[in-house]
Amino acid sequence: MKEMSVTATKPLDVRATSSSGVLAWLGEGTPAARRSLLAASLGWMLDGFDIMLYALVVSALLRELSITTGVAGLLGSLTLVASGIGGIVFGIIADRYGRRRALIGSVLVYSIFTAACGFAQSTWQLGVFRFLLGLGMGGEWTSGAAMVSETWPDRHRGKAVALMQSAWAVGYAAAALVVAVVLPRFGWRVVFMIGILPALLTLWIRRGVEESEVWLQSRARGDHRRATIADVFRGQFASTTALLTLLSTSTIFAYWGLNLWVPAYLSLDPARGGLGLSTALTTLLVVTMQAGTFLGYVSFGYVGDAIGRRPAFVTYILVAAFVTLLYGITTNPWILLVLGPIVAFFGTGFFSGFAAVTAEIYPTSIRAVAQGFTFNVGRLGSAVAPFVVGSLAQTQGFGVAFSMLAGALLVGAATWIWLPETRGRSVTG
Repeated sequence: MKEMSVTATKPLDVRATSSSGVLAWLGEGTPAARRSLLAASLGWMLDGFDIMLYALVVSALLRELSITTGVAGLLGSLTLVASGIGGIVFGIIADRYGRRRALIGSVLVYSIFTAACGFAQSTWQLGVFRFLLGLGMGGEWTSGAAMVSETWPDRHRGKAVALMQSAWAVGYAAAALVVAVVLPRFGWRVVFMIGILPALLTLWIRRGVEESEVWLQSRARGDHRRATIADVFRGQFASTTALLTLLSTSTIFAYWGLNLWVPAYLSLDPARGGLGLSTALTTLLVVTMQAGTFLGYVSFGYVGDAIGRRPAFVTYILVAAFVTLLYGITTNPWILLVLGPIVAFFGTGFFSGFAAVTAEIYPTSIRAVAQGFTFNVGRLGSAVAPFVVGSLAQTQGFGVAFSMLAGALLVGAATWIWLPETRGRSVTG
């Protein structure tokens, strides 16, 4: 298929494109495309920062609010349910009213209600605030992924989306560092209150980021008025939508089941199934895992663009299943220090491919709806993961719980028996 780029009619920066290096492709985007990528990346980074604060202070919540690991897992599941709903809702908003408006709204929602968690006086209040911030969490990825997918050349779409996705790891690592400094001195309430800071990003997005030209052209044709969830199940899209939803459900189940409990697994007393590590050592292990996450996200973009979406997904997922199994039976912290980044590299890297694959399958008029549905219904389906892992850890130990997650990854790999290869497809339709 002859390559068609959404930015092909715009002049390129000759000096940038003639440079060499792994990031030379950034010069082939227009200034507007680079600003869109920066906005979506910062939004996703700060989303990761806000959402992972909970996982990093859950041990303190268990003590202060006198809740069980099962209830703590249920609160995590509640956030994932909300993120699934938010992803679908903001997907409809993004298709009907624009990617930029949806991005601004989602960032405001997750920022405000993360800070509100710091004022919670009971478990149910915390649950309400976690649910509301989850709406924004799901919406940010949906709107940001659509905007980045539509503003970058076809041959670099995978790398651009991967760079956006990698910002999550930076946010997670930043959250770990903030918690390490703030939690011992000021407590978990102040940790959550710091989560209001991402709201400042929306001021720049309103001034400095342009709406997607592809979406504007679609609106001019009147396509945006027709975007509905039913469209992603019509005709040729029905089976693909079902498979993509199963892929996201199984892999996100494994991701949240592991990542919401790794900090607690490392820091909880052995009597409660944990390793009893210090705050400093737990922080070190979490931050090094995020280094692996960052490299995994970025690398997947290059691998997917080079060899194709299918072989890249299958390779990463199968390796992730194996190393997750090893992580669950390892108790030596120094071995975990080495193994953790490998688990994170393969266990999260493939998420960089979701936005590119869905963008290359669905037309502009329903692209954000499709991305929001397939990825965020996966979140809905995976919402039981924190609760299931917490409950299994309480009765059977974390080793058994993490082994179950490896099995979920195998299910995800199997979906690629039927999913199509989409590398190189244009998104201008």
